[in-house]
Amino acid sequence: MTAAPRTPAEPVGTFCLVLHSHLPWLAHHGSWPVGEEWLYQAWAHSYLPVLDLVRRFAEQGWRDVLTLGVTPVLAAQLDDPHCLRAFHEWLGNWQVRAHYAGTRWAAADPELRELAAAEHRRAAWSLAEFEARWRHGFSPVLRPLVDAGAVELLGGPLTHPFQPLLDPRVRDFALRAGLADTALRLGRAPAGIWAPECGYAPGMESAYAAAGVGHFLVDGPALHGDTSAAHPVGDSDVVCFGRDLAVTYRVWSPKAGYPGDPVYRDFHTYDHPSGLKPSRVTGKQVPPEHKKPYRPDLAERAVRRHAEDFVATVLRRLRELRDRHGRPSLVVAAYDTELYGHWWHEGPAWLELVLRLLPEAGVRVSSLRGALAAGHLAGPVELPASSWGSGKDWRVWDGAQVADLVDANARLQRDLLDLVGVVPGLAPSTSRHAAADQLAREALLALSSDWAFMVTKDSAADYARGRAKIHHERFGELAGLLRSGRHDRAAALAGRLRAEDGPFGHLDARQLGAA
Repeated sequence: MTAAPRTPAEPVGTFCLVLHSHLPWLAHHGSWPVGEEWLYQAWAHSYLPVLDLVRRFAEQGWRDVLTLGVTPVLAAQLDDPHCLRAFHEWLGNWQVRAHYAGTRWAAADPELRELAAAEHRRAAWSLAEFEARWRHGFSPVLRPLVDAGAVELLGGPLTHPFQPLLDPRVRDFALRAGLADTALRLGRAPAGIWAPECGYAPGMESAYAAAGVGHFLVDGPALHGDTSAAHPVGDSDVVCFGRDLAVTYRVWSPKAGYPGDPVYRDFHTYDHPSGLKPSRVTGKQVPPEHKKPYRPDLAERAVRRHAEDFVATVLRRLRELRDRHGRPSLVVAAYDTELYGHWWHEGPAWLELVLRLLPEAGVRVSSLRGALAAGHLAGPVELPASSWGSGKDWRVWDGAQVADLVDANARLQRDLLDLVGVVPGLAPSTSRHAAADQLAREALLALSSDWAFMVTKDSAADYARGRAKIHHERFGELAGLLRSGRHDRAAALAGRLRAEDGPFGHLDARQLGAA
C-alpha cells in the first residue's frame, strides 16, 4: 500500500485541485447526442474513476486530496432510481459493445483487437464498481469520503442558474434550496460553493454570508491575477479563491492543452457500429477516416510526460509567487470533473500521477479549506462583475444571441414573485403544497445557465431552447391554474410532471416567501 504523502517541513507552497461536477437535469429527457446519454458517459468515464481514485487515496491515509463541487441537480440524478437502473443497463451494453468490437475487429488490425480487449476490461471494471458501491446512488459513495476529510465538498444553488441575472430573492431561494438538498443527502451543508459559471455581481457576498457560505471560487482575472491567496470580499468575512490561469491553462485552455496531444484518444471519432472510439488524436487537421488506431502504451508514456511537465509548471509558479510576495503561496487549478475521463480519456491516470508527484517535489497538496488553515489569506478585495466564460464577463449568458431567453427569464421571475402571498405553498405561513413545489422547480429549471451557454456556444442549441421552452410552458400552465384557484387541477398536473421527470432534490417552495 502506498503511504500517505508527507507534507514537506518547509513546502514551496500549496496546490489545490478543485473539480466541478455538473450536468443539467437530463434524466427522462432523451438520448444521444444529448439527454441521458451525456449523463451516463460522464458517470462511467469520469465520476466512477475519480471517486475511486479519492477512495483509494483515503484508504492510504490521505486527507484533503481535493475540493469537489457537486451541483445538487447532478446529485439528484446520480441518486435517482430511474437513472441508477438505466445506467446499470448502459454499463452492460457497453461491455456487449466492446465484445462485439473485438469480434468485428478480429481480422482487422492487432492494435484494434487489443483496444477492444482493453475496452472490455474497462467496461467490466465499471460494471463491478457500480454493482459493489453505487447501487444505492452517489450520496452513499461520497459521504464517507467527506466524513473522513478526504474531500472538501462545495455546494451551490439547486439548478445551476447564472446568479447575477437572478432577482436577489430568487437567487437566495435557489442557493438555500441547494444547500438544504446537499445537507439532506450528505448530513451537512457545505461551507463553500462553486458559484455557477463563477458568476459574480458586487454584493452577492452578503447573501452568501447570510446563507452560511464562507468561501467561493472566482476566475483569476476577477482578482487581476492575484490568485496567490484567498481574499475577504469587501467588508464581509466571506473569502474568494481565484483560479490560477497560468497553471490551469497548461492542462486545458480555449486554444490548447494536454488532451490535444496526438497520441491521446480522440473524443470525437467513433466507430459507429460499436459506438467505441478507436482512434488517437493523430493531428488537429486529420479527418476521422485517416486517424491512426489508439495505442494505450503511447498514451501511457504521454501521461507521464505531461504529469511531470505540470508538476514542473506548478513548482515554477509557486517559486515565482514566493519570490514576489516573500512567503509560501497558493496555486488553485480548477476544472470541470468531466474533463477527467469523459472528454480526456487519460485524465484520471494523469490526475493520480500528478497528486502523487507533487508532494515528492515539495508541494503541499490540500483543499481550499486546508489552504485557509495553512494561512493562505491576504487582504480584502472589491470584486467586479465577472464569470469564467468568454471575456470573463457575462456575455455568454446575457449576450445578443440569448436576449430572448434573458427577457423570458426576467418575466418568469416577476411572475413567480407576484404569486408569493397569493398562492398556498409559496409563503412560510402556509401548508406545503405539491403544486407550488413543482411550480418553483419548473422555474428554477427554466433559469438554468446551461440553456444560454449551449445556445451561445452553438452546442446542441435547439435542444437547449427546447428544454427552456418546456419548463417555461410548464411554469406558465401551473401558475395559471394556481392564480385562478384551481388547486385540484394544479395538484394533478404537478403529479403528472413529477411522475414524468422523476424525483428531484429537496425543494420546499415556502422558503421562497422567506427569501
